[in-house]
Amino acid sequence: MLKKDKEKVIDEVWTEERVRSFLDIQAPAGVNHDFHRLLKAYQSMRADDFELFVGMALAANLDLNDKNSAGQTVADIASQHRHGTNYVAIIERNIT
Repeated sequence: MLKKDKEKVIDEVWTEERVRSFLDIQAPAGVNHDFHRLLKAYQSMRADDFELFVGMALAANLDLNDKNSAGQTVADIASQHRHGTNYVAIIERNIT
């Protein structure tokens, strides 16, 4: 018998502590750490929570322009997604 898939959680509450925990995510070997953390935050968070994370990331000196092995930034990837516009705007507002 097949096991039922996990139910999708909608409108999950993200505490500041949980958002901050993404700063501690470890990248796999060969993947830029800042890129990986920002990508995981983008993939997991709603735009408001992502904006909070970006502020924390900047305070921790993460590079919002870090790239993957294909030379893409998280903004490049998000710009290809239908709902990525808000995330790209958040990154662009915070790039110095």
